[in-house]
Amino acid sequence: MIEIGQRVKVCRVRDRISSDLVEKIKKNPTGVVDNYKILDGKNLGLVVKFDDQFATWFFEDELEAV
Repeated sequence: MIEIGQRVKVCRVRDRISSDLVEKIKKNPTGVVDNYKILDGKNLGLVVKFDDQFATWFFEDELEAV
């Protein structure tokens, strides 16, 4: 399980975010897990903050530890 404070790389992105954000993430795919996001009672998201201070959440299977 990935934990808060861990450095991660985005390895894939589901279709829930815009193509502009996908391109931004492709340029800099690594960041640090900043927090958890409770989604629907069954799923847990991870908020990733990137070096440029941009942050968004991902499912755990979209990330890999670096």
